[in-house]
Amino acid sequence: MTTDDDFIHRLIGFGLSEKEALLYLHLLKYGPKTPSPLAKSMKTYREDVHRTLTSLIEKGMVRPSLDSPTVYAAVDLDTALASALKKQESELREMEERRRELQELSQQQRFRPSDEVSTFKIIKSIKELLGVAIPLIDSLQEEWLIAAPAYMTVIASLFGVNQAASEFINRGGKVRAIIDISYQVIEPVREMIAIGEEVHHIDEHGVTFVVFDRKISMSGINLEIRRVSLNEAVSGLWTDDPTYAQYLASTFEMLWAQSIPAEERIQQLLKEGPPQA
Repeated sequence: MTTDDDFIHRLIGFGLSEKEALLYLHLLKYGPKTPSPLAKSMKTYREDVHRTLTSLIEKGMVRPSLDSPTVYAAVDLDTALASALKKQESELREMEERRRELQELSQQQRFRPSDEVSTFKIIKSIKELLGVAIPLIDSLQEEWLIAAPAYMTVIASLFGVNQAASEFINRGGKVRAIIDISYQVIEPVREMIAIGEEVHHIDEHGVTFVVFDRKISMSGINLEIRRVSLNEAVSGLWTDDPTYAQYLASTFEMLWAQSIPAEERIQQLLKEGPPQA
């Protein structure tokens, strides 16, 4: 991986989209610019550059000049990353507070779960997805099955999923994951392997779901995201229907039989080298 590729990957890990990361790096390397030369250098349209600049300004990573024409400059790296990190930490604290409030309300209500009636609900954001998934991982007894696209490895690394999985494995649990592994996520995948997860690869397997102890499941409806952010919109289905969980577990076993170990895929990618821009 080149220095620029590695830098872009790390910026995406801080919640930037690929376009935001590329534009921010360009401003860092070549200094303040107006939108027109930026659009030419990035080989895109001025409108696209304006949207990306606006997003970076909101993140505190780019500042506009007050004169005309407006010139855009990258905020120094330490300040920019501190701003991004502060925003993510604030969102995580908010999510943790909501979780505590829901637990307290649940105890007050004295809910009586029914084994006869299955519940279904729609998940609408990365934040909501994590807010549901992490408590489930904490309560797992035996097994967690994962079939996910590559970018989910970055979310797992950034937002506490890997930590929860590691604690589950240390309790004697088992985690198996099928990932469409690309060059950009080699490090997050190796992090998963290092904590004890069994990770396999299938090219563009096209399914996204997780199964908790073969009883509860979450499956993707629309998980096309533009950036790794807690507020990014997604559509997923959560259910405690054990029949559906068993169906997804059977699908997982079929995919697992067709997959290859992650390290074998990683060695193949390292041999081929980074994709050409």
